[in-house]
Amino acid sequence: MKRVAILVSIFALVLAGATTALAAGHMARVRVVHASPDAPAVDVWVNDAIIAFSNAPFKGITKYAELEPATYNVKVVPTGATEPAVIEADLALEGGTDYTVVAVGKLADIEPIVLVDDNTLPAAGNAHVRFVHASPDAPNVDIYVKDGPALFINVPFKQAFPYVPVAAGTYDLEVRIHDSGAVALEVPGLALADRTVYTVFAMGLAGGEPSLMAVPSVDASPTLLPATGAETPALIYAAALIGLGLALAAGGLAVRRRLVSQ
Repeated sequence: MKRVAILVSIFALVLAGATTALAAGHMARVRVVHASPDAPAVDVWVNDAIIAFSNAPFKGITKYAELEPATYNVKVVPTGATEPAVIEADLALEGGTDYTVVAVGKLADIEPIVLVDDNTLPAAGNAHVRFVHASPDAPNVDIYVKDGPALFINVPFKQAFPYVPVAAGTYDLEVRIHDSGAVALEVPGLALADRTVYTVFAMGLAGGEPSLMAVPSVDASPTLLPATGAETPALIYAAALIGLGLALAAGGLAVRRRLVSQ
């Protein structure tokens, strides 16, 4: 009887952990990217309070913060100040969804673009990568593997092209002007790891300072698991333990029945 009680306790604890993981999967997650080349470091206020994004510099990419599904008022202000709000917008967040909010454009014309992220882990041997054009003075661009195929064609400013699967490995990329084919930026040695999701942002200025640059972000991986991803090892592990616990409990009851019947 004591063994059964212990197994029931284990089952309850595991079930509680699984419930917590499921609850996390119903949250929205949001991060902020500072891609405005002449804007100072910023704080991001959510419903008039700093939630998780403070002192984000140019090229800064925050971690994801979990929020209850709802509509939030978002303000971007210079670090340490409460005004002026260089960006103010209402952002509707759905549960089980990841978002990236990118501050783009020069300070005089700064604005947000809101991206919905797919952080589902790729199949074994592959990485997923998308490209976001966040350079305000660069024309439409193409992204090529050097001496190889195109990954993204004719990407305009403020646009993100969908994720593409590529074999895990290290790549030399070229950002080419779409109309002329001229190479505007070389991106050597971009390492794309197995089963990892990336976003590559083009930031800076094509004709000024800071100069045009590629800023990669690791969005999800087997060791950096999203709460909203397709795979949640906590749930898989919990399910396995639940199954094991039930099997052991059933076995214990069967042994007890045999002992009683003897």
